[in-house]
Amino acid sequence: MNCKGFLGAGMSIVVGFALLWSGRGAVSAMESAGQGGESTVRVRAPELSGQPEDWLNTNGKALHLRGKDGLLNQRRVVLVDFWEYTCVNCIRTFPYLKEWHKRYAKDGLVIIGIHTPEFEFAKDSKNVAEAVSRFGLEFPILLDSDYANWQAFANHYWPMKYLIDARGYIVYQHAGEGNYGQTEAQIRKLLKQINPKVQLPPLMEPVRGADKPGAICYPVTPEIYAGYQRGHLGSPEGYRPGEAVMYNDSGRYEDSALYARGFWRNLPESLRHARKTARLEDYIAIRYRALEVNAVIRPEGGEPFRVYIRQDDRPVPEKDKGADIRYENGQSYIWVTRSRMYNLIRNARYGSHTLKLSSVSDGFGLYSFTFTSCEEGGKD
Repeated sequence: MNCKGFLGAGMSIVVGFALLWSGRGAVSAMESAGQGGESTVRVRAPELSGQPEDWLNTNGKALHLRGKDGLLNQRRVVLVDFWEYTCVNCIRTFPYLKEWHKRYAKDGLVIIGIHTPEFEFAKDSKNVAEAVSRFGLEFPILLDSDYANWQAFANHYWPMKYLIDARGYIVYQHAGEGNYGQTEAQIRKLLKQINPKVQLPPLMEPVRGADKPGAICYPVTPEIYAGYQRGHLGSPEGYRPGEAVMYNDSGRYEDSALYARGFWRNLPESLRHARKTARLEDYIAIRYRALEVNAVIRPEGGEPFRVYIRQDDRPVPEKDKGADIRYENGQSYIWVTRSRMYNLIRNARYGSHTLKLSSVSDGFGLYSFTFTSCEEGGKD
């Protein structure tokens, strides 16, 4: 599913259909429904796991839900958000999280972003700290590189939000994008429980047309992984784990698969360009259906380099360029300086296209492609 476990449309799950947590982690359980059909299931939030050095934006302090200095002892409402800094669906929720922090922190809301990595390089705290600064996230961030919190919450998705009331129970959860108004309404409800006289601002307006009622979401290509552990390589040579392989391109592409041309090394999480070249003769190709295309790329040797991007065998038109596209001498490219998600394409119209990525650098490591396909309703 798109973005490490969940398509962007989103899903809400009320506590009556959730898991019941014990102090040792998650156990599947459900109590019988009470009179009137209302669920009586109560979901106790697990304690947060992390040392002071695992926290960002807390001045070196580890936060806890319970105990003398715990957030619940201070009658706080806690929104736990599982995210990953290369995840497009996570990134698209940041404007709402940032605004909720700005609006409601003074009234008792504490947002805790739990960063659980998908790729090995995302376990590097420096990479996460750079992303937190770049995205302007000011609320507490817990580095969950050992997956202890992911497992304690029995979580399966990026992004995933758990809303915990002042008594320590998970009363609402939501996976993926969307339902921002409903989530904010639940935050306000819990804040009024701890202070019935609190004066709150009106619900925030959608920040994108794709978040408004009536938005159109087209069929979209699922996430494409590049490494042999989870990837699908359509090239006839196939994957040869751990080896550098010379690939030939037949020019016949199917949706949801990667195709290679030239010399590439097969790694568990990525395909890495296996030689330096004088010309842009080696490339990775995909065929996709979407409005927007992102790629997770890492400079494996630590040195920056260019990746040239061509859509339908032409430089990317200005009207279709992603935020990271640059131009020089009529060519479209991105400048890869760090391990992150790069926004390649924002097509003016939905459709099916081919995309080719090439570089002369042998540090070009490609990890995944992600796609989005929603736009504001009523557009021509």
